[in-house]
Amino acid sequence: MEDLANAEAHVLQQGREVLAGLLGEDWDVAIRPEDLSRGDHGWDAVLRIASRSDGIYTELFVEVRDRVTPKDVAGHLSSTAMLVRRVNSNTRLMVFSPWISSKSQEELRSRGIDYLDLTGNISLRISRPAIVIHTQGATRSPHSHRSPSTKPLLTGPRAGRLVRLLADVKPPYRATDLARHSGLSLAYVSRLLDALEDQLLVGRDGKAIAHVNWQELLRTRASHLDLMRQTDPSGMLAPNGVQSVIDHLADRDGLIAGSEVLVTGSYAAHSVAPIAVGGQLMLYTLPGDTTQTRVAQELGLLPVPESADVLLLQAPDYSVLQRPSRYDRCRQVGLSQLVLDCLSGPGRMPAEGEKVLEYMTAEEDTWRVPDLSRLSGTEERRLLQTGADGQSLF
Repeated sequence: MEDLANAEAHVLQQGREVLAGLLGEDWDVAIRPEDLSRGDHGWDAVLRIASRSDGIYTELFVEVRDRVTPKDVAGHLSSTAMLVRRVNSNTRLMVFSPWISSKSQEELRSRGIDYLDLTGNISLRISRPAIVIHTQGATRSPHSHRSPSTKPLLTGPRAGRLVRLLADVKPPYRATDLARHSGLSLAYVSRLLDALEDQLLVGRDGKAIAHVNWQELLRTRASHLDLMRQTDPSGMLAPNGVQSVIDHLADRDGLIAGSEVLVTGSYAAHSVAPIAVGGQLMLYTLPGDTTQTRVAQELGLLPVPESADVLLLQAPDYSVLQRPSRYDRCRQVGLSQLVLDCLSGPGRMPAEGEKVLEYMTAEEDTWRVPDLSRLSGTEERRLLQTGADGQSLF
């Protein structure tokens, strides 16, 4: 407890110095009380900002948090801010923390709560004296500020498997149902759901997941990905043109050299939300150099070190190929996977991903599965039985 109090006192003092530096010599910035242990009203200290020229001042009630989640903001901090306004309608709540995520910043601003973190993310709006400060700091938590947590992050193939399931299937469902359908352990699913609830990406009704903010869930997952790093792309040239490759894929229903091949990227996005034409044709294959060599040979592709018009991507997990869709004769990745690929891709792909999200929002009832019992095992069997040696490659 003493270490925690010392850490909070350090954050409070550092925050005061940052504010004093931004406001300059014409302002006094002081903390009352200086001993954090005396704060017992729901906030930790009072920050007084006074003009040296005319004596006008304001006071902010400050709460110091080691970690600020969107759930914290919607719950405890929102209640404290309301209490502060009842004490004095001109007084505001300000949160100090080593680092505050962009999602938490957004929640704080939407509730009229000021904030400051030690990386430079600051939002402060005071009407009298008139002070407006908005600066941006680190978008990712600095290593030195990371607090130990047993909750998993939205990185890695296992998280992607659960994210796609949450996006593709309407709730309600329980962690046990999600674990069974995803092939993940119940312990992992439970911990990841807790982390998603902290970010207000899922909501519960008792033990069941009752709400999924699938648009923000996909955006958040994509922010942890880099398509070109995680898929080990191989550049190819189509001597007969990209259209001939697409025609071949359509004729073979996406089964090339005994392997599942699905379209993703700009070509797939164009089929549901066209904003541009062209770009490289991106094709997912099962992982493995041998698999890609056989696919390239059947499609008539030639490996090239640069100026490729076709990219063969190795699926990092079988969930990437689950629940595919079909547009313009070709099988392509499911819409939720397409959004993840585009938002984490290079060039104009993020803009295309946002357009696909708009399409999905408008047509939600046409692509989202009503409940887990409607999921078919047909696609999974097709994937697992079409590896190079008839076995799963994942």
